[in-house]
Amino acid sequence: MPSPFIRPKAVCTVRRGAEILVSGARDSVKGEEYYGPLGGGIEFGEHAADAVRREMMEELGAELVDVRLLGVLENIFTYEGRPGHEIVFAFRGRFADATLYERDELRWTESDGTEWVAQWLPLEHFAPGGPPLYPTGLYELLRDDDGALSAGSSRAAEAAS
Repeated sequence: MPSPFIRPKAVCTVRRGAEILVSGARDSVKGEEYYGPLGGGIEFGEHAADAVRREMMEELGAELVDVRLLGVLENIFTYEGRPGHEIVFAFRGRFADATLYERDELRWTESDGTEWVAQWLPLEHFAPGGPPLYPTGLYELLRDDDGALSAGSSRAAEAAS
């Protein structure tokens, strides 16, 4: 059995109003369905922001713009009975191609033949009591970012009046 390692990863949350683009998966050992934003591993010598742009291009053929780091999360977990450990750079960005926001599902096939579907779900779908959104802490990071954006918009509106 190979020795455990820490995997560097970059993910990007793309928004459509109050919804976020996520892909679902299932851990058959836990019997758990969960969701996460699109992204993947950071290659040696690659910056995290470049990795998330590359992953979106590889997975969806989509260019990301306005990519901004929201935070870095440490994700220690068990998946399919095996331990995992990731350091996840969580970004927020937009699709350059506005027509992608018109589609309810985005599909792609990995190089190993695995087929995936991403869908738009409301951020609040992942509030406590809802299905897990991984990496752990991402829901809170996004919720806090929403609050900062709302507060910033309110301050900008007050300053303009």
